[in-house]
Amino acid sequence: MTPSTALRARSAALAALRAALDEVCDPEIPILTIADLGVLRDVRIDDGCATVVITPTYSGCPAMHAIEDDIYRVLGAAGYRGVKVVTQLAPAWTTDWLTPVARAKLLSVGIVPPLASSDKRALLGTEICCPRCASRQTERVSEFGSTACKALYRCRSCLEPFDYFKCL
Repeated sequence: MTPSTALRARSAALAALRAALDEVCDPEIPILTIADLGVLRDVRIDDGCATVVITPTYSGCPAMHAIEDDIYRVLGAAGYRGVKVVTQLAPAWTTDWLTPVARAKLLSVGIVPPLASSDKRALLGTEICCPRCASRQTERVSEFGSTACKALYRCRSCLEPFDYFKCL
């Protein structure tokens, strides 16, 4: 096998591995894949063994066990026999790792995505817009929403509650 053929085969194998992992969703926000969320940090194939590197959204995140189980299940069903899941804590996950697709998916289900870290300064003194009516007349009801990574807000215009995915 020529070096260029070997490189193409390796690239194809990694693409197939990533495609299989697109079936693994966040159990707390199932519209997001672990790749959308930025939890999927790296994939490798060495000597026929697939290694998947994940980073929790915060240390102690209860969803990580379910995500790890789903990785083993999905890759086993896809024919991978040697699978290793590695949890990497550093660098710590940040909401900046959310993909643009993740941000659009969140908004499509009424969850306001976080600002990028470059925009966090703008958050001070800025109202969070309602995802339903776009009003800036909103208020935080609770620091914690349906999950620890979200805050519960209410729109004063349309009176609907909604989650804001907090900046981390």
